[in-house]
Parts: sequence; structure tokens; C-alpha cells
Amino acid sequence: MIEQDTIRLLRECDAGIKMGVTSIDEVVDAVRDDAFRQMLVRCKNEHLKLKEEIGELLDAYHDDGKNPNPIAQSMSWMKTNVMLGMDESDQTVAGLMTDGCNMGVKSLHKYLNEYKAASEEAKDATKKLINLEEKLAVDIRRFL
Repeated sequence: MIEQDTIRLLRECDAGIKMGVTSIDEVVDAVRDDAFRQMLVRCKNEHLKLKEEIGELLDAYHDDGKNPNPIAQSMSWMKTNVMLGMDESDQTVAGLMTDGCNMGVKSLHKYLNEYKAASEEAKDATKKLINLEEKLAVDIRRFL
């Protein structure tokens, strides 16, 4: 049970990181404020660093990770492009990113509760990801 919950939790983190990185890539070029852009780039780099850590944990279990749900990814892409098509402003980007961070935090907490038997290492990685998402949502509030 521990191994199975650990793998499942790490897979969800892997998918969440991929979704977050893709989301940042989709909006970063629309950002006008340099400080905001730097926050997004820094957050993306922290996500990629954590992705490596999670990848090493998954490798130990001989698992390749997980890609984001294609439907969720498509809906996110559509929402982003429609919103930016109507108003390509830092405020719009901040709103989109805040929504994404909040959804990520909610999902990750759900998975922490669902996979209670996961290793402490996997739980710690999940909490790091939650903290990254929460920090970005707080940091970008001034652009809302």
C-alpha cells in the first residue's frame, strides 16, 4: 500500500508540475511588467527543479510519471487563449495564474488526503509543490 500510494502521489505531482510549466509558458510572453515576468520565470524554474526531484523518486519505483489530463489541459489552453484574446493585460494573466494555482493547491491537498500511506518523501515533495503554488498566487496578487 505504501509503495502504491507513493507512486500515485508522485504521479499527480508530476502531472501538476507539467500543467503548471505549460501554463506559465502560455502566458509569459503576454506579461508586460518585468517583475511579474521574472516571478513567472523563477516559479517555472523552481517547478522544473522539483520535477527533477520527483522524477528521481519515480525512477526509484521504475515509474515514468504521468502527463496532465488532456481534457483539463485543453480546457486550460482554451480559457487562456480566449481570456488573453479579449484582454492581453497583466491583470488577465494574474487572474488566470491565480485560478490555476488555486486549482493545483486544491487538487494536491485532495491527493495528500487520498494517498495517506505515501512515503514521507513523497508527501514532502507534494508539500513543496503546494508551497510553490501558494507563494506564486500570493506574489502576483498585486497584478490582479
